[in-house]
Amino acid sequence: MQSKFNVKTLSTHLLCLTTCISQQLYAETGSTEPVLLPEITIEAPRTNTTWLKTPASVYRVQQAENNNNVGVNLSETLKGVPGLQLNNRENYAQDLQLSMRGYGARSTFGVRGIRLYVDGIPATMPDGQGQTSNIDMSSLSHAEVLGGPFSSLYGNSSGGAILTTTKEGTGKDSIELGYSGGSHNKSRADVVLQGGSEKASEPSYVVSSSYFETDGYRDHSAAKKVLSNAKLTWDLDDGSKVNWIVNHVDINADDPQGLTRVQWQKNPKQQVPFLKQFDVRKEITQTQTGLTWKKPINDQNELNAMVYLGQRDVVQYQSIPSNTQLNPRHAGGVIDFSRDYYGTDFRWTGKDLLPNTRLTAGFAFDFMDEDRKGYENFDANGQYGVKGDIRRDENNTLWNLDPYVQASWNFLPAWTLDAGLRYSNVHYESKDHYIVTGNGDDSGKTDYDKVLPSAALSWSINPQLNAYMSYAKGFETPTFTEMAYSKDDGMNFALKPASSDNYELGLKAQNAWGNFTAAIFQSKTQDDIVSAGTEDGRATYRNADQTLREGVELSWNKQLWRDLSAQASYSYIDAKFDAYVPEIPNPNDPLKPKASAIASGNKIPGIAKNQAFAALSWQPDTGFNAGVDLRYIDKIYVDDANSDAAPSYTLVSANAGYVWKQDDWKVKTYIRADNLFDEKYIGSVIVNDGNGRFFEPADGLNWSTGLSVTKAF
Repeated sequence: MQSKFNVKTLSTHLLCLTTCISQQLYAETGSTEPVLLPEITIEAPRTNTTWLKTPASVYRVQQAENNNNVGVNLSETLKGVPGLQLNNRENYAQDLQLSMRGYGARSTFGVRGIRLYVDGIPATMPDGQGQTSNIDMSSLSHAEVLGGPFSSLYGNSSGGAILTTTKEGTGKDSIELGYSGGSHNKSRADVVLQGGSEKASEPSYVVSSSYFETDGYRDHSAAKKVLSNAKLTWDLDDGSKVNWIVNHVDINADDPQGLTRVQWQKNPKQQVPFLKQFDVRKEITQTQTGLTWKKPINDQNELNAMVYLGQRDVVQYQSIPSNTQLNPRHAGGVIDFSRDYYGTDFRWTGKDLLPNTRLTAGFAFDFMDEDRKGYENFDANGQYGVKGDIRRDENNTLWNLDPYVQASWNFLPAWTLDAGLRYSNVHYESKDHYIVTGNGDDSGKTDYDKVLPSAALSWSINPQLNAYMSYAKGFETPTFTEMAYSKDDGMNFALKPASSDNYELGLKAQNAWGNFTAAIFQSKTQDDIVSAGTEDGRATYRNADQTLREGVELSWNKQLWRDLSAQASYSYIDAKFDAYVPEIPNPNDPLKPKASAIASGNKIPGIAKNQAFAALSWQPDTGFNAGVDLRYIDKIYVDDANSDAAPSYTLVSANAGYVWKQDDWKVKTYIRADNLFDEKYIGSVIVNDGNGRFFEPADGLNWSTGLSVTKAF
């Protein structure tokens, strides 16, 4: 008989686990000296507390100084965070596939349902569409991953938030030159300039630039990427701090698209031969800048402000045959948009204005203006892969203005109550400029809003053990991309926002045995945004009445001996449709519904039920270093009907390097091998693909090696 996840039963187990750990800690206190462990301050929940005392599932991942990676994307750094499913599609045209506790799994490209920030600046638009492509791995300092109820503090996001922070310049001026190469003619060259400052009038700085290119693992998967990032930091005499960030990214990537199961098993490297004629690809250019300011007014009051602006251009060529585009309502096979965006976040924090209380109040404003066009992907001569006649022309705007408040009250020596309230609102408007015979005016607008309360109660059982329980209301609007098409070919303003009730019970320990976390969670979602099928390269969406996500997350890490450390994590997520979703009938063909019914109890596609990670690394400052890690991913269903699934897999990777330092010189070299046992597996799935090409195969055994030289002046 199949076992059913039961929150009450798991709560009992967790309580027993808490008792056992508490007894062990108390036993240690009587027989050994106290163990002094480093305190890690967490920024994501804005509570100014250490990791141990933060009443949320939050993980801080430090970018290792000798990380022995190519340094292309975030999946190299965030491996092993429980609850986070981060898949490399082997497709640089579609970004990483990222989901947290099952939220965001529906995305066929980019990141949805999870808020992304780089140095405090949003990498997510007001509608929830984000991308990781502008995160500079060469200058990355650390990342914080926030999941569960506390993510509602960031507004339009049900799944969580990822906050990345780049380094600040320190010490002498220096220059670092690096190069790495690997399988499939993969190569990356980068340069990093950095330096500190002891004068308030002069900034410390980090300037990084890299060039990456690859032929790709699969046919038609070549890519080129140029990324530059600059950060200037002023520590002023009055105690305030200013960061100025400038970022630019330019990507040209071919899209190999998905395969059917038969095609994958026959030749995982192939692109479907019929699709080659379309030259499917994407061109992305983005430039943005932002300023953050932190100002302590006195011992009790502090101000924080952020302002940013940016511009993003995307041209994407799709594989849509010309006869399909004969429909006068069709938007064409080339997507071309130019997007301007800007925003600000301003907040005040008061400490001990009331006894043992911390108060925060602020507002966030974000605005996006987009000129979106669609073209036929063929010319007058019938040649595919070029811009033809225009088929779509519209201007889209969206904005939000979210006020929020937070409070933290240490009402008893061992007890703290955290509470928050945010009014999240998103306003959409589309003005259609392409109005011809057979294609009417699709202009329209809609507003979404929700009051999002959150609360967490934490108990400091002893200085090394903390327990908490929390609740929050979640909110997720459809993105403009998800509204761009409907089953009737026009804008889908009928889509509703999803709202969720999120519960969590957690335990954290930091002692001689290492850092340990355990959390159980449940998320009940109403009007969840789910796929209504992907046809002719266009994904459409609808609402499901009820979905349910519940599970458990465990993590542990410890410095075993000197520079030897270990890490392990496990996630269990049971994500399912909790109510029947009726079919959408097709008036033109009653035998073929526009969207099939979904049975209650079906698993939500794109989500692995079980996920595990383990790693062992030796990381001294100089000399030889090495590491090995293992990752297990359970099978992943490909569609709402659960008609097929990508099989489970286990990957093993190993790396080794050497660091040499002499006076003002530093030399690093490394070699690594991924998928050591040449596992044949699916890296990610294209959820609900209308053509049955669900599978995006991943690379077999592959390698990379690199060298960098640093000179200080």
